[in-house]
Amino acid sequence: MSVEEVLDELRTKTKNSLPAGVTISDLDFEGPMLVIYTEEPRKFADNGDIIRALAKELRKRVVVRPDPKVLVDPGDAIKSIEEIVPVEAGITDHYFEADTGEVVIEAQKPGLVIGRHGVTLREITKSIGWTPKVIRTPPIESSIVKNIRQYMRSECDDRKAILKQIGRKIHRDITYKDSWVRMTSLGGCREVGRSSFILSTPETRVLIDCGVNVGSVDNGTPYLYVPEASPISQFDAVVITHAHLDHAGLVPLLFKYGYEGPIYLTPPTIDLMSLLQLDYIEVAAREAKKAPYDSSMIRKWLKHTIALDYGDVTDIAPDVRLTFHNAGHILGSAIAHFHVGNGLYNVAFTGDFKYELTRLFDPAVNEFPRLETIVMEATYGGSQDGQPSRREAEQKLYSIIKQTIAKGGKVLIPAFAVGRSQEVMIVLEEAIRTGLIDKIPIYLDGMIWEATAIHTTYPEYLNNELRDLIFHKGLNPFISDCFIRVEPANRQKILEGEPGVVLATSGMLNGGPVMEYLRAFASDSKNTLVFVGYQGEGTLGRRIQKGWSEIPFSSDGKTETVKVNMRVETVDGFSGHSDRQQLMSYIRRMKPRPERILTNHGDEGKCIDLAGSIYTKYGIETRAPMNLETIRFI
Repeated sequence: MSVEEVLDELRTKTKNSLPAGVTISDLDFEGPMLVIYTEEPRKFADNGDIIRALAKELRKRVVVRPDPKVLVDPGDAIKSIEEIVPVEAGITDHYFEADTGEVVIEAQKPGLVIGRHGVTLREITKSIGWTPKVIRTPPIESSIVKNIRQYMRSECDDRKAILKQIGRKIHRDITYKDSWVRMTSLGGCREVGRSSFILSTPETRVLIDCGVNVGSVDNGTPYLYVPEASPISQFDAVVITHAHLDHAGLVPLLFKYGYEGPIYLTPPTIDLMSLLQLDYIEVAAREAKKAPYDSSMIRKWLKHTIALDYGDVTDIAPDVRLTFHNAGHILGSAIAHFHVGNGLYNVAFTGDFKYELTRLFDPAVNEFPRLETIVMEATYGGSQDGQPSRREAEQKLYSIIKQTIAKGGKVLIPAFAVGRSQEVMIVLEEAIRTGLIDKIPIYLDGMIWEATAIHTTYPEYLNNELRDLIFHKGLNPFISDCFIRVEPANRQKILEGEPGVVLATSGMLNGGPVMEYLRAFASDSKNTLVFVGYQGEGTLGRRIQKGWSEIPFSSDGKTETVKVNMRVETVDGFSGHSDRQQLMSYIRRMKPRPERILTNHGDEGKCIDLAGSIYTKYGIETRAPMNLETIRFI
């Protein structure tokens, strides 16, 4: 059956399923969604059960949009919205998207725009025809979020055409009768960096992650040239677990080499990916290196994104359904669960995950409807890879800061912009608010402020405790007055100023504004350097951890050597990765228990060690595949 025949059948089913007096004008596929157009959006708004019943009957993700003919003029629509919504909602902006018939309402208190059980939203729809979509006004404006939203609105026509094309590919007929499922590893096996896998069936090829190993010269990119990945244009979908470069850094390159399909990821991942990729290009230019793509390729993949929230079950191919679940690693990080065929096979890729309640996120999900195989990280999979508890780590950090400030010194914390910085910010804000440490300035330099602004845009992705603090107690730790954004022009004042804490990128001392602070602080024994994140082999951070007493700095063609007299401390326990005990507990408590486990994203010894330990303790078939291996699941 052709796609047009499928649509004709769906039209007939839809019309037969609708209550008397409710009509539709058209329907079409847009990405994984079945979009139904109607000249009577008010009738759908009056009866919220209609859409649920249709979705169940048609077994599709259904969205109802108003026919363009019934849309009220945007100016008049704004007046109606202001009459319906209470002033206390704090509406800050409206965006009318004619291609979807949606009006995006940005408000400080979205709940008041939605109303109890959605009653206010339905009232808006009945009044103006447009379908209202409510988003929270971020307390810190993010230039990345703002620019992306503006760009997506400007490209709405292209994007709609892209989504229609994707929709037809997803809902095509299955052409092969064979039943098998295979995984091919293109990178990230028995190593950290360039994570990339192919999940394939007779009908479908899905690429999971496409990362870059920034620190590697010879093995920096996945094996995208092998037959299993060729041609790149024939992938049905690309699924991204989270925004870090070692999982998503080379996504733009796919479009450079012919890919025109969808990118599935969570909403926060879109913004964080863009931020990190733009920084990747900028760093390459500063270091006189050639980046593998330019900003135009980032704009290209943005047009192909399909954002999915946790728990959304979505068709991404005729025989594959995708569901994202919280991974607890960074904002928007996801475990990708694939349901293949009609109950044929289920496999999940964890990406990076944290199986512990942290200051930012709930623990990674490990309960699934069905699961035969899980592909899991082993970053800290070695038998000796334990980490102190969060409480111990926080107490150690408090102690270091208090001792340093008492001596009149400054604390320098090299931090990754996404994840660890925000974790440390939450810890320090609470310590100052509750009096555990004196009120001192905490300076944020580099990408940290922008990454934090993105975190404030998506509070629903934070843990329950933090959401309660923000939504119900009116206290957002990220906007505390103890945090001071540093502009390059003001950096000298901080270098010469009062005692305080400086959080600056990059986390491994391999560039960024942190180097300016290190150069100024290193020779003074009153100051302290605190590492809170992993320091890769060969980085300056690792060398200082090992006891380097002198650091060379280059400036204006000359090299200056600075002695390291400052105190150097490492505070483990803030990692976004699960330690050995958490990895084992994750499997022990998993429901259902998988039949097979594959370990990756760790040094060779750690991947093998974890695989052996899981098999010995739980009797589950476990192995550590190598890059370029293909494993048949069924």
